[in-house]
Amino acid sequence: MTRLPDTDTGYVPTDEDRASLNAWFAEYDAHSAKRDVERMADLAVFPLNLVSDDSAGDGRAAQWDREQFVGTMTHVMGDGSEDITFESTRTPVFLSPAMAVVFTDSVMTANGETQRLRYADILIRRGGSWAFQTMIQGGWGDNL
Repeated sequence: MTRLPDTDTGYVPTDEDRASLNAWFAEYDAHSAKRDVERMADLAVFPLNLVSDDSAGDGRAAQWDREQFVGTMTHVMGDGSEDITFESTRTPVFLSPAMAVVFTDSVMTANGETQRLRYADILIRRGGSWAFQTMIQGGWGDNL
């Protein structure tokens, strides 16, 4: 992960902060690659906030419960018959020891087709474990 200057938030993340966040994303990415949406959902805090824009160019926001997340992500990610890989560069901004905003630039390849993605997630740490609470990405507003 690349880093923004620590002075942006006033909080200086520790090596453990960065390592634990990296480990969380490695686990989430592994579940995503397997399309194990139930395990992906285990790594979230519900209701989950979603922020996007729609085809009319208007900003949209929604809250999903676990059932809606699992149903939508299962539909979006498919049945697992196609090969999907992700290569991601993440830039975390730690707001405190328990809050981070993570900006991601990713390349997704599915059946030889490549798509570039840019999104952000807000994660919180509870009881020593990270979980995502807000997903922010353009282009999904008509589906919220």
